[in-house]
Amino acid sequence: LVSIGNICRSPIAEAVFRKLVTDEKLEHKWRTDSAAVSDWNVGRSPDSRALSSLRDHGIETAHKARQVTKEDFQTFDYILCMDESNLRDLNRKSNQVKDCKAKIELLGSYDPQKQLIIEDPYYGNEKDFETVYEQCVRCCKAFLEKPH
Repeated sequence: LVSIGNICRSPIAEAVFRKLVTDEKLEHKWRTDSAAVSDWNVGRSPDSRALSSLRDHGIETAHKARQVTKEDFQTFDYILCMDESNLRDLNRKSNQVKDCKAKIELLGSYDPQKQLIIEDPYYGNEKDFETVYEQCVRCCKAFLEKPH
């Protein structure tokens, strides 16, 4: 699960996805991680508002931001991202990787409410983080319901 800085949207999506697969007793089937397109925040914890939003829903995460690696494209089946800019950057990076097996898609393409883009809440408020959380729940549930 990829966003530009890996401190807001993608850690929320990662934590939501991990909770869903754990609740469904499917954690043995999925390896879940999140990363950034940029190297701006490497090593940082998620934004405090992201952590607060997750905590409000009983979810904890110890994630530290990292950048997408060449190996990610070779080992993950799916790389799901938050917006068109991420999608462009990931497709460009994947073209430089031989043996790319990851299917690169917008997480929002799974949203039953058809909100294709998960907007960056960084410059917003708590309500924007809650919107991201709700979108991630809808999208991750729908993604898990499709056959893989």
